[in-house]
Amino acid sequence: MRNSTQGRSTRFHGGVMFFGDDVPAVDAAEVPQDAYLLDVREDDEWEAGHAPEAVHIPMGELSDRAAEIPRDREIFVICRSGMRSAQVTVALNQAGWVARNVDGGMKRWAENGRPMEAGPTQDGPPYVA
Repeated sequence: MRNSTQGRSTRFHGGVMFFGDDVPAVDAAEVPQDAYLLDVREDDEWEAGHAPEAVHIPMGELSDRAAEIPRDREIFVICRSGMRSAQVTVALNQAGWVARNVDGGMKRWAENGRPMEAGPTQDGPPYVA
């Protein structure tokens, strides 16, 4: 296992959050096919394109919907580039889940040719928004 976002910082509710070495991660190419993949992007990003078996819970809804996330299996968290999902991964791990960030997010997912589908309101092929 490796850690993502080492040495990076990101804006988080007006402050700066440093991840350091606290984010277990996996490359998009290494996410198992039967993994519980939690997509924390916004609705419009999800509609544009997502992994077929992913579960969509936008980051802003996680506190209200945490009970939907299983505790009996590893959670792979994905967003567009890996920054929001790193924040969620840290929060889930601190709350008792076993979670890993999908490093590079949906951008890397698509680059690796992993399957994608668009939402029902999206015309045309899926893409990473």
